[in-house]
Amino acid sequence: MSLQEECDDGHAMMGRITAVLGPTNTGKTHYAIERMLSHRTGVIGLPLRLLAREVYDRIVKARGPSVVALVTGEERIVPERAQYWVCTTEAMPEVGADFVAIDEIQLCADPERGHVFTERLLYMRGLHETLFLGSDAMKGAIAALVPKVQFARRERLSKLSWAGSKKISRMKPRAAIVGFSVENVYAIAELIRRQKGGAAVVMGALSPRTRNAQVAMYQNGDVDYLVATDAIGMGLNLDIEHVAFSATAKFDGRRMRHLFPHELGQIAGRAGRHTQDGTFGITGEAHPLPEEVIEAIEEHRFAPIQRLQWRNPRLEFGTVARLIQSLEESPQNEWLSRGREADDLRALKALSEMPEIRDRVRVPADVRLLWDTCRIPDFRSISETEHATLLARIFGFLQTGKGVPSDWLKGQIERIDRTSGDIDTLSKRLAFIRTWTYVAQRKGWVDDETHWREETRAVEDRLSDALHGALTQRFVDRRTSVLLRRLKQKETLVAEVNDKGEVMVEGEFAGRLEGFRFRQDTTSSPDEAKMLAKAAYEALKPEFSLRSDRFYNAPDTEMDFTEQGGLMWGTYAVGKLVKGADPLKPSVEAFVDEEAGPEVAEKVRRRLQHFIDRKVAALFEPLLAMSRDEALTGLARGFAFRLVEHMGILPRDGVANEVKELDQEARGALRKHGVRFGQYTIFQQLLLKPAPTRLRLVLASLWEGLSEFPESPPPGLVTIPYISEVPVSAYTLSGYRPAGVRAIRIDMLERLADMLRTQDSKAGFEATPDMLSITGMTLEQFADLMGGLGYRADKGEREKAKPVVEVAAPEAGSDNPIPEEASPIAEAQAEVEAAPVEMETFYTFAWAPRPRTERGPRREPREGGGEGHRGPREHRGGEHKGGDRPHKGGEHRGGEAKGGDRGEKRSEGGKPRSRDGEGNRGERKFGDKPKGGKPYGKGKPGQDDRSRGFEAHPPKKDKPIDPDNPFAAALMGLKGKL
Repeated sequence: MSLQEECDDGHAMMGRITAVLGPTNTGKTHYAIERMLSHRTGVIGLPLRLLAREVYDRIVKARGPSVVALVTGEERIVPERAQYWVCTTEAMPEVGADFVAIDEIQLCADPERGHVFTERLLYMRGLHETLFLGSDAMKGAIAALVPKVQFARRERLSKLSWAGSKKISRMKPRAAIVGFSVENVYAIAELIRRQKGGAAVVMGALSPRTRNAQVAMYQNGDVDYLVATDAIGMGLNLDIEHVAFSATAKFDGRRMRHLFPHELGQIAGRAGRHTQDGTFGITGEAHPLPEEVIEAIEEHRFAPIQRLQWRNPRLEFGTVARLIQSLEESPQNEWLSRGREADDLRALKALSEMPEIRDRVRVPADVRLLWDTCRIPDFRSISETEHATLLARIFGFLQTGKGVPSDWLKGQIERIDRTSGDIDTLSKRLAFIRTWTYVAQRKGWVDDETHWREETRAVEDRLSDALHGALTQRFVDRRTSVLLRRLKQKETLVAEVNDKGEVMVEGEFAGRLEGFRFRQDTTSSPDEAKMLAKAAYEALKPEFSLRSDRFYNAPDTEMDFTEQGGLMWGTYAVGKLVKGADPLKPSVEAFVDEEAGPEVAEKVRRRLQHFIDRKVAALFEPLLAMSRDEALTGLARGFAFRLVEHMGILPRDGVANEVKELDQEARGALRKHGVRFGQYTIFQQLLLKPAPTRLRLVLASLWEGLSEFPESPPPGLVTIPYISEVPVSAYTLSGYRPAGVRAIRIDMLERLADMLRTQDSKAGFEATPDMLSITGMTLEQFADLMGGLGYRADKGEREKAKPVVEVAAPEAGSDNPIPEEASPIAEAQAEVEAAPVEMETFYTFAWAPRPRTERGPRREPREGGGEGHRGPREHRGGEHKGGDRPHKGGEHRGGEAKGGDRGEKRSEGGKPRSRDGEGNRGERKFGDKPKGGKPYGKGKPGQDDRSRGFEAHPPKKDKPIDPDNPFAAALMGLKGKL
């Protein structure tokens, strides 16, 4: 009998057969449900367990759970009075129902599962009505294979159009991105999370519980993007506006191949539900679709399916070999083609080659049981050998007639029942539990079927929930989902600011309020950032007002300025200094978000201006008081202006002529304001303190327009390193003068200058402990400093002086003279003579004038005055500069004398002469020179001058005994007695 005759004979008494064909979104599945519910009983076969669960829930909602059964490979819910059976196509039972429907009938051409759909097409019928639902491409095959079939064409409810290529970052919401591998799906979802806030994930391998939870996030608006495999094309009804293909080829289990146009159309058709139009396109590295394929998808015109996959449904169980032969039988119809070798057939062949299995299969019942065992799907997908080994173990249990032992099954399940781990780990456990769920669903395979069905179902539910949580944690930003849902529902987002300045929107961290600027959380996606900012600023409006009032009334002690010109309120930057009309009158710029409003910004600006004005007035009070002193007139007022212009510090060599022109009265008026006329610098002592110095650097940098301000030195340091890249003016503003590799504080430099004036700088001198003490330097560092000040440092070595031990001389007239052998003097002398010689390094400092070629013409001395010696070359300006510090005895040498500044009135090129009480010069012999005079000036030497070089003096031949040496004194006493 031919296949056509067989079909005619078997279904002669069946009811109406209708093929409802058309593109996606035509309402075919909805129509089939309505038709089934119009009958007393019915069975509907669906291509996916996910879709079966969705249809089951719809029918339960309409008729109640007591009359609706759900049967899939891993799930079986069968009430006692079941009337409507919702099944996967493979699990459809032969129950003689009034109505039968098979969805996605075009899967008859699928290489993997096609033979199952073809079998249902050929042999599954309802008593009163049969519906085949699917693509127009099946019309010819159905007409050829199903007698008396009627066709009903359904048009798409919405328009589907090509949208081209789009980057994911530019993709609009309510879009589905399709990938064809787990790795690809995860990578796309990760990218969407970073750019868009998150995506739901739908794959055929997910359990219905996980899939429903993921789909619910998308449908509820928690996320706006869906990443799915091609399972999305199998009748899943979702609110999708755009479908984007990330690839147009997939691995079909055997090889990589391009998707057929009707497969692309099936997936693209998910876009646009009901009457809402949809679009499709590509993204990422997907190759553009040919024009003819695009046109076919838009117009739903595909090439007719010419071959259906078929496998012989009439199996022979006499022997394993005969069973395999019947499974491999070829069809006798041109519309049918023997399908590729399925997993169950490969498993059967593998088990039949095992000696232990081959020996145990003796009767047809054993062959049938072996075949049933081989039909357990390879959910784990580890390897064919591993799967065959597991099947052999299960077959061994079943053949005993006692089923799978409960203890063994319990151990298998307990190893899986763990919800810890990442997505991959949970997915593997979920695949493993599906195997035991399938086993528990088979009648007679386990003891206490109800218990193990519930147990495996519970484990699957726990793993499904854990997998959903892991997927959500990895691919969804919960904060984004909350915001999206609220905005979709047109609800006002609730935001608040806590005492730490953290801004919370709907309980989620949105950013931080720093001063009067909102710093948004940088982890948010661009789309989310807009929503967060909008919600946050709504909550911050009253906070800005309250905070500005609190800031305006805050004391100055809560505010400060930074070394780069920033203005701080506590730890928050609230503004910055900007250049004003005068160096000592800077302006301010407030850091206030535009959303806070102009009133808040102006209030903050005024408060900052008040703060910096008061700060300048307090720290520069001596300088500002001097500038306002009306008593200063003439040259004194002009010089005060110069000081104010330079913020209280003037290098003397830059204003030598102005200083020279100041009379004693003018100087006295300036000294009343704390002005000190030093040998190197003219300054106000109070302005050298750390606070004025810090502000002076900031104000000067603002005035000069520097992009980066120099930092102020740490307080308390006498010297700091000299960095050649830093301008000298920065050191001057800091209150330091570079000298050698370090810079010395100008007030300490003047103290040092006072000490140096007491030394003979022509013959040379050594550093005293006081010099090293006030500079805080080692001898080597001090030598470098002196070199920077214009002195020459000659290094030498000499015998280190030994400490002297004082020994009391014997009293005069003593009756007990010291024995010769016990004489302490002799012992001490012997120790001195025996001690090793220690050497020490010393420096001799002498003024080093410039070469003669650089000097100006010699000037003649005034009448009655000898030519003195000039001071340091770099300080010559027609005068000798001195400091304010007096020398011992009240005499002011080299600096300002009482009532005047020494160095203004002197003989040309000579040293200043001493003054009497009236300020007149006195007579001094050339040999009676003050020690502070610099010895290397122009003019002839004085009467007692001798030619001196900078080398050390030669040792004298006969050095007299030092009378201060206690050893020598004791020895001399003994000699006197002898």
